[in-house]
Amino acid sequence: MDDRVVVAFLPEGQMTQVVVGTSLLDAATAAGLQIDAPCGGQGRCGRCKVRVTGEGLERRANARLTAAEIAVGTALACQAFVTAPVEVTVPPARDEEVRPHGHAAAQPELLPVQCDWRRDPAVRTICLKIEPPTLTDNTSDLDRLRRELARQHGIPELRAELPVIKDLGRRLRAAHWRVCLTLEMRDWIYGTYLPPRLIDVRPTGDPGFNYGLAVDVGTTSVVAYLVDFTTARVTDSSSAFNKQIACGDDVISRIVYAGHEGGLARLQRLVVETINDLIATLEARTGVPGGDIHEVSVAGNTTMTHLLLGLDPRYLREEPYIPTITVAPRLIAAELGLNVNPSARVHTMPAVGSYVGGDITAGVISSGLSTTERLTLFIDIGTNGEIVLGNKDWLIACACSAGPAFEGGGVEHGMRASSGAIEDIWINAETLEPTFRTIDDAPAAGLCGSGLIDLLGELLATGVLDKSGRIDRELAGATPRVRVGDSGKAEYVVAFAHEAGADHDIVLTESDVTSLLRAKAAIYAGYSVLCRSVGVELADVEQILIGGAFGQYLDVEKAIRIGLLPDLPVERFHFLGNTSAVGAYTALLCVNVRHDVLAVAAKMTYLELSADPTFMDEYMSALFLPHTDLDTFPTVRDLLAARGADRRRTP
Repeated sequence: MDDRVVVAFLPEGQMTQVVVGTSLLDAATAAGLQIDAPCGGQGRCGRCKVRVTGEGLERRANARLTAAEIAVGTALACQAFVTAPVEVTVPPARDEEVRPHGHAAAQPELLPVQCDWRRDPAVRTICLKIEPPTLTDNTSDLDRLRRELARQHGIPELRAELPVIKDLGRRLRAAHWRVCLTLEMRDWIYGTYLPPRLIDVRPTGDPGFNYGLAVDVGTTSVVAYLVDFTTARVTDSSSAFNKQIACGDDVISRIVYAGHEGGLARLQRLVVETINDLIATLEARTGVPGGDIHEVSVAGNTTMTHLLLGLDPRYLREEPYIPTITVAPRLIAAELGLNVNPSARVHTMPAVGSYVGGDITAGVISSGLSTTERLTLFIDIGTNGEIVLGNKDWLIACACSAGPAFEGGGVEHGMRASSGAIEDIWINAETLEPTFRTIDDAPAAGLCGSGLIDLLGELLATGVLDKSGRIDRELAGATPRVRVGDSGKAEYVVAFAHEAGADHDIVLTESDVTSLLRAKAAIYAGYSVLCRSVGVELADVEQILIGGAFGQYLDVEKAIRIGLLPDLPVERFHFLGNTSAVGAYTALLCVNVRHDVLAVAAKMTYLELSADPTFMDEYMSALFLPHTDLDTFPTVRDLLAARGADRRRTP
């Protein structure tokens, strides 16, 4: 048998040669094709199904495939390994509407900017009239520019890098020595400020625009804000699903995928493509070309930052869980392939540890946690639950893997918060009939995170669910909403097909409930262990700040009801929206904030939950609604008692 064999992919007709033993998933990557693998190629999600013609495969047994599927040649691309030439038919990728949060994005321009940006601008455009050189004045072009900048504007120093210098002579002469310079007023590295840096040279008749870009690179979605440096306001914003989703729904899956042949390069390319698509969208809507974006600020978790920079993330998930860097080196856009001005500086927010990244340091800055005297708990709810406790004097942080359940992943009819997602639900306690609202008031298509939390809370309060997350099968005779599904597990029908306008009923199964309980238990255990580690009782916390675009749409009472948030007075909770994006926006405008965020990261203690023996105890106790110990949630205990929904049921 030859060491290399040919794999043909249909319907594209792409062909590639791979080494015997290569998975079809890796072969597709080698051929430049995309096959969705949300679990990172671990065989858990069953989403990378392909149809294979030929016998040249070694298959690993997998419960995600039925006997009927195997009989017609269906295989999981990540669990099928080439032994001889084969033809592979790849189904078309699912086209999901890009609306990651289902609501208008939090608008940073409505928040106060934390600096005097006019007096101390990050980027500035200055126009000059320069005397041309002569035989008696043969000063170099760059020194001539520096001389006039000092004389006309009192700026004594100027740095310029090779990409700008290469074209400097031609531009000065084409503009007849009347130019506008775009300057980064104080370059920044590790808290040290350097003299102004030349970014661009334009003729005075066409100085262009002066814009920056603030980007939140999330595991699920990416949001970009176009910021006008002359007004400090957000001109427009755009968001999209992170294209890396095709390689894994969560950071662990993507770290696994990065270990595949060509996986890391593909992950970097996908996130850069996502950002560039947002830049193109913003340009089309505003008329601001990418070349007039002169600075970029990026916030993302540690894994997302590693993947954006093309750094191998494998050591983030291997004990003792060490990142390659926490503070990125000085970068320019051309190095990353971003479609902005090639000399634009790219600032990434510093991380604290393997799972507490720049999105959290940005959030701590933008939320005011680093300057308040009040004992504060900051929780960013998403695929990862990232938590910070403290005040202006001290900070301690941890992270827990909540998984994709709150983003709709691992739930039968879960979906991201796009048009048609059920986001609010109420259930009549007498009839058990639901009333719901969907994003855009579109026909119901599935359940997004806020809808899932609402639904759990309502099912618990009405007695459909017991504390362990089991559905009361005895109710099947009283209402068609409760039934036993094809899998043999009980389920609650949120919307029948004719109500939803879909070809299937939208249901919540007991398996879905289990996934959601695991997600909420991880977050509860995270902040409980964090508080205990410093001798703080949850009742002593003076305010709880909820970050993350998903978090701002939570119903706090129902989040408490299921045990996701602590049972504290509602007035202590404050929903801040996308604090990561706002932090990136603030750092884009405020040079001093880039120094402050370094200080915050350096001050923050990182608690590795996997090394804490009490975490698993707290986690197991929280795998109930709302908790094993109802006295931990007194308002929920009283509610259940009042409604007669606290009776114990044996499944």
